[in-house]
Amino acid sequence: MSVDLFGAGAATVLPANRLSVPLADCFDSVPTDWRDLTEAFRRSAVGQSLIQRVEQSRLAGETIYPGDVFAALKLTRRAQVRVVILGQDPYHGPNQAHGLAFSVLPGVKVPPSLRNIYKEIQRDLAIAPPTHGCLQHWAEQGVLLLNTTLTVAEAQAASHAGWGWDVLTDLIIAAVAEDLGPKVFMLWGAHAQRKRALIEAHAQGHELLLSNHPSPLSATRGPVPFIGCGHFGVARDFWARHGLDLDWRLP
Repeated sequence: MSVDLFGAGAATVLPANRLSVPLADCFDSVPTDWRDLTEAFRRSAVGQSLIQRVEQSRLAGETIYPGDVFAALKLTRRAQVRVVILGQDPYHGPNQAHGLAFSVLPGVKVPPSLRNIYKEIQRDLAIAPPTHGCLQHWAEQGVLLLNTTLTVAEAQAASHAGWGWDVLTDLIIAAVAEDLGPKVFMLWGAHAQRKRALIEAHAQGHELLLSNHPSPLSATRGPVPFIGCGHFGVARDFWARHGLDLDWRLP
């Protein structure tokens, strides 16, 4: 059969950029298909500590991004996941992060790493880059765009790394790998590749793709340059063999 994973998607309203409610409220909004994972984390000591720490920072006046912490889980149904792309942590500038790895809100300048992603898609598949940096359409059609850390303080890259988010994102990645059906996992850079063992522990015919990170500092360097990696074509061909169409074009 043929299913266009990236055909016309639902018109979903993009969330506000800044976290304006307690993090505990964000957990309440997670869809039911992901909630067994997020609730197990929430009840844990690490989860409780993280929730308290983020809330203390927010109440102290710190600007925290994104506004919708679990947007990736809201926009991509668990049973619909076909491709997983891992980022590190959200963008830390105003009006950038909105809960999807590598994506920025419409009207925001496309960041350098995303420009390289578009460049590789164009090189690999002859798809011209869009004029925007919003990847929501991918998310709605089966690409889980998950950062390994889900919050960040304004102007402080990786400021919430080590706060406990890795425990939750480990749970999510392991569960996706264990769920029935093959997936394509794209692990770009050393940080994402730390999750490799979680995927390999649940081998089900997944396609595991590794390269350098698409940032300008590493995109063209060895050992596996991102530019020239061919991951998008590999993913398209992988799903073609499973009877599904995968089109990386963005509207």
